[in-house]
Amino acid sequence: MFVNITTSETGDNKGSSGALVNYLEKENQMQIEKGKGLKLENWFNGTGNEIRRQEVRMKIDGNIAKLGRSDSKFFLINISPSQKELAFLYEKYGKEGTKEKLKEFAIKVMDEYAKNFKRPGINTHKDLLWCGKHENYRYYKHTDKEVKDGTRQKGERKEGRQDHIQIIVSRKDITNRIKLSPQNTSKGKNKEQSAKLGEFNRTAFKQSGESVFDALFDFDRGLKDTLAYANTMQNGTVAQKKQMNLLENTHNLKADQTIINDLGKSVAEGVFESVGEMISTTGKIGAGLLNLLMEPFYIAPQNNAFEPPRRKKKKKGIDQSQGIQRRNQI
Repeated sequence: MFVNITTSETGDNKGSSGALVNYLEKENQMQIEKGKGLKLENWFNGTGNEIRRQEVRMKIDGNIAKLGRSDSKFFLINISPSQKELAFLYEKYGKEGTKEKLKEFAIKVMDEYAKNFKRPGINTHKDLLWCGKHENYRYYKHTDKEVKDGTRQKGERKEGRQDHIQIIVSRKDITNRIKLSPQNTSKGKNKEQSAKLGEFNRTAFKQSGESVFDALFDFDRGLKDTLAYANTMQNGTVAQKKQMNLLENTHNLKADQTIINDLGKSVAEGVFESVGEMISTTGKIGAGLLNLLMEPFYIAPQNNAFEPPRRKKKKKGIDQSQGIQRRNQI
């Protein structure tokens, strides 16, 4: 699951949202130009599914009280399930069902976005001004490796299922009074800044998207498919990687995957200083996990046929005489 926050696909979020709204209408525009006559995909926000682009622009652009010319006015949230996650949804709900389920999921992600600020009165998506849009495809950009090496062309459609959600969320809350910025990553260190903008932990927000997806759709996520695993193996310390490798070795055991993944999150957060410390605290997370973690390190008893041959005992008389002869020769 990829959840990311940017300023704007068009590179500017300090003015009108019109350029971004029009950009996110590209699939609708392509259908009109090619004469496909398919149903246009409108916007949604948790209270309606048929919001037109003009309404989106007017609402976002009108919710900027006391914001200066150089202040961010809105942010873009990209919610992109992996190919494995999409395959799971398609099998369970079909193509149209997957689209509606992703919208339902996006609403819950925006609940997490609101809660992440830890601001009084900002608790759910209903406290935010936002609009989302489902997109079916992705296209190669000039920055993609495939375009750079010449195997694909800019603008060419990417292969596989590419369903994703793009969300424009206002810098101000639904009342147009409270400033909310995910760019404030002080995590409480700067109290004055946090009081104005709220605290925002981007890693926790991305992690919440993964957790919400698993809970909502009953998705059995393996450790290697978690954000915690990816972050640790890319940016973690040697100790953290050792701990994660140990957890990875439980994949053949009858272990509760949720417990393993929770341990992985703790590893990624640097909770444990060593493998030993991680093992010693597993009782707090799940009964019996200690034995599961230790099991791969036990060596099973082997058959005698595979034991190394025993050394024969030397006969004292012969050995002693041979030893005397050797010393005399020397």
